[in-house]
This record gives sequence, C-alpha cells and structure tokens, in this order.
Amino acid sequence: MASEVTRIALSGYYGFNNSGDEAVLLSILTALERAGEQAGMKLEPIVLSGDPATTTRLYGVRAVHRMKPGDLLGAIRSCDGLISGGGSLLQDATSSKTIPYYLAVLKLAQWFRKPTFIYAQGVGPVQRESFYPYIRHVFNRSAYISVRDNESAELLTRMGLQRELMQVVPDPVMGLRLAEAESGDASAHALLPVGAAQGFDEAGRPYVGVSLRFWNEDRTDMTAIADMLKRVCRAQTVHLRFLPFHGQADEEASRFVMESLKDKVKLWNGDMSGACDENTVEGDMGDEVPSAASAVTGSSVMSLCPALEHPQAMLREVSQCRLLVGMRLHSLIYAASQEIPILGISYDPKIDQFLHRLNLTAIGSTARLDASAAADAILHSLENVEAWQTAHHQAISALKQEAEQPAQQVAAWLRHKK
Repeated sequence: MASEVTRIALSGYYGFNNSGDEAVLLSILTALERAGEQAGMKLEPIVLSGDPATTTRLYGVRAVHRMKPGDLLGAIRSCDGLISGGGSLLQDATSSKTIPYYLAVLKLAQWFRKPTFIYAQGVGPVQRESFYPYIRHVFNRSAYISVRDNESAELLTRMGLQRELMQVVPDPVMGLRLAEAESGDASAHALLPVGAAQGFDEAGRPYVGVSLRFWNEDRTDMTAIADMLKRVCRAQTVHLRFLPFHGQADEEASRFVMESLKDKVKLWNGDMSGACDENTVEGDMGDEVPSAASAVTGSSVMSLCPALEHPQAMLREVSQCRLLVGMRLHSLIYAASQEIPILGISYDPKIDQFLHRLNLTAIGSTARLDASAAADAILHSLENVEAWQTAHHQAISALKQEAEQPAQQVAAWLRHKK
C-alpha cells in the first residue's frame, strides 16, 4: 500500500473547456495514480488551471488559478516537482505569449529547486528562433524530457538539445481508458445509446463521427468538407454525428457545415430515451438541432452532440462511432484508442505527425481537400472497418502501453530522490 505523499504540480492548458486538453489532464492524472501505486507512493497532484473550481469538481484534485501569482507561487513552493504537459504548449502559432508563459512556470519551479518534467509535449511550430535559447536553457535543466512525436524531438535537436536526453512517447490520451457506464460515472452521461449494435443507430445506419474547427477565414475548408459529406451521404445511408471538442467554437463550425447539408441530409429529430430533452441546441438553421433523436429509415441523417464537459463522456460518444473524420487532434486520438478507423483532415503538422505513427496520411488539409477523393476514402473505410482494426491493432496496443511511460519515469525519479 502506498504510504508516501509526494505533491506534483501540473502545468498545461487546463480549465478552458477544451475536451482534448481536458483529456490530456485526465490521462496524466490517472497515469500518475497508477504509476504511484506501482512505485509504492502516493502522488498528490496540484493542477494549475484556468478554472480551478471546475477542475476540482470534475477530477477531485486540488487546483489553483494559473494566472494568479500568489496561487501559482504557493503551488510551486509546496510541490515536490512540476510536470509541464502534454499538448502543444511550446508553440507560437496561436500567440507569442504562450511559450514565455509555460517557460516561466518551468523556470519558477527550477528557481525553487523543484525537479521539472516535460511530459509528452508536442513542440512547435516555433516560428521565432529567438525563443530557441530559452527553450534549450529550461529543458536542459529538466529532470526528464518526453515528446509525443519524432518531429518535436528533431526540432528540439535543432535548438541545441541532445537527442539522447529525450524520450519519444505517444500523446497521453492514448492511455485514457473508457470507464464502465456505472451509476454516477461521468461516461454514462454520453447521449448515444450503448448496445450490441455498436457503431450503428436504431435504423442500422453507421455513425460517422465528424470533428470540425474553423480554420480558414474564408471558410473554404468548411465548404469543401460539406461537399465531401454530401458525396458520402449520396453514396451510402449514414448518420453524421457532429462532435464539438472545443465548446461553442466547434459547435459553430459544426453548424456551418450542417447548414450547407440541410437540403440534402435530414436532421435527426426525435427523442432518445429522454436523455436529450434539455440538450436541444437552437441555432440559425431554421430548425432546432437536436442533440440526439430518432431515425428516418432509408435516409442519411445528421445530429449535433452538445459540448460535453467531462472527457469520459466525449470518449464514450466517440466509442459509439463506426469511424471518425476529424480535424481536432484529440478526436483522432480518442477514436484510435478505441480502434475506430480515423480519417484526418490536417490544419496543423501535429495532425500529420499523429497519423504517421499509425502509418496513415490525412485525406486532405484545410489548404486543399479533394471532396470526391476524400469521400471515396470514407466510403472505403466504412466497407473495411474490421480490416482496418486488424491492420492497426498491434500498433495501437503498443501506443497505449508507451503512453504510460512518462508517468512511470516521473514516479521512479521522485521515488529515488525521496
């Protein structure tokens, strides 16, 4: 039985209602718990969060506000070590302030002589080479470095870090396990029914999960995706299940495409076990967009899942799909972890990097998507689900095991130093 208590602070993009980043946090928390038990110690996390109250409510851990200096300094001073990761923390594509913030948190911990651990990070893009020496300085003073792909390791090597100091591991979410839908379990709050006909709705239509985000300002990417989905629905009767991974922003992207489809694809608009009465989402489509509902036999239909707060609930939704077409990285990782065929649409190198780990390539990008060829790829995957699962089972199993390694390394390091 674990007897020692070791406090570990967690720094990342947590508490911002992004299902992918929340899944990263939950994956790290559960991996640390398992690793601590194996090492005979109790690892007690302190999460640096944008919404500490929600983080504590969802995961039952202590959390402090990541932008309040007093809370941040107190958490670092009281911890025995600090984890930075996972996700794409060190990149300057979205903001020039991102890299300085995460490096500053790491440097604060190092000033207080706390060991720092880089946990399965996706590094880059880093367009400003002026950041290179700062990243090199902080990483060289870290006790452990792991990155989630070879491209991140290569970028760090170009910055001047030694390649042998880094471990390449999968994204932490590959290790997230689907909880049993027991009473009170968060995963039971997913809206799709769980049954023997997994991957199909009540009318026998395969669920095609669709995870979108806005990227191109002129929305040409969304228009091409809508064209692709129309072609799929003309060729085969399917149930398009739109899955927003980042709250309202992804709901709006889903609605944009659904608006383009509404003349060709029916809304799925009945009741499903009463679970969705309070989750009907109103939009500008002329009709209400139900979260879940009944079937229209013989026709393709579409439905919009409401944004789900707990990662396990979204993982449960994804697990009920026959295949998934995704832009969001963690939509692809969720599906792959459940051995559901994935077809990625790339807007960022991290999408391609993850697909490459399974010897896959994107069916298109936000810069160029051939709607006809991409639709053919989706239809081919629908016809060959079992073959895809057989071909990728071993690689996915290996990634799941490797996803546990950073937590084990952190626990072993802290155990040795105690």
